[in-house]
Amino acid sequence: MNEHRIHQIFQISVLLKGAHALVECVGGLVLALVSTSTIVSLVNRLTQEELIEDPHDFIASHLMSMASNFSVSTQHFYAFYLLSHGLVKIALVAGLLRNKLWAYPASLVILSLFIAYQVYRFSYTHSAGLVVLTVFDLIVMVLIWHEYRLVQKHGTAAQ
Repeated sequence: MNEHRIHQIFQISVLLKGAHALVECVGGLVLALVSTSTIVSLVNRLTQEELIEDPHDFIASHLMSMASNFSVSTQHFYAFYLLSHGLVKIALVAGLLRNKLWAYPASLVILSLFIAYQVYRFSYTHSAGLVVLTVFDLIVMVLIWHEYRLVQKHGTAAQ
């Protein structure tokens, strides 16, 4: 695969990380601004028909269970986590897309920390979503490392 194609894949993966970061920020803001009772009401409205049709529906019953056990402290944790995680990634994505030299090693360190936390969370949740996110983060890290080596070799980074 030629360098131009790898660079395009790098840019697309960084843009996808940026889109994910924006979704995290929006989710964090929603959690920060919406009450837990509103969340329970929304989940109730979304699952009501399905639970009437099938009271043992796996997804609907689990959503209702999670919503009814969703405490204010849990809500605040997730709001803070999503906002901080999203904002950090937006800053890194902006630096990478602007070819800032500091953004490459910073991104590698931060993504390593995120991956460590995701693996830790996986040990409790066994979430397939965490596996997918972690694999994607690892691929992005390889692409960042590759770009960083090229930037250092050719001296094309912005200071």
